[in-house]
Amino acid sequence: MSDYKWCHGPKCHKSHTQDRVRGSKGSKVLRTRKVKQHQGYQLGTSFYNWFCSNGCYNDFANTHVERIVAIAPRHEALETPIEDPKKDSEGYYNRWVINERGVDTSME
Repeated sequence: MSDYKWCHGPKCHKSHTQDRVRGSKGSKVLRTRKVKQHQGYQLGTSFYNWFCSNGCYNDFANTHVERIVAIAPRHEALETPIEDPKKDSEGYYNRWVINERGVDTSME
């Protein structure tokens, strides 16, 4: 298996950067970048294995958003049970402390 794959960004080959320039004098092209495949737990599960940058990832996601969402559509809202929020007025700002029900948040 190769340690590299081509970036899946639909506009990757159009970015004007020096590392994308290939070819001999008179027949230069801009080429898609190769992406190093991460080993271990990230193999195949991280977008860094398929895209050379956040820009290429965002271009891909924006181009294919309808098909991506169709893979696992959401038909109802998700909810996480919480305990009653408490106001923490220590320090300069007031903030709300929200604890998930059944999760131990003590720092013992």
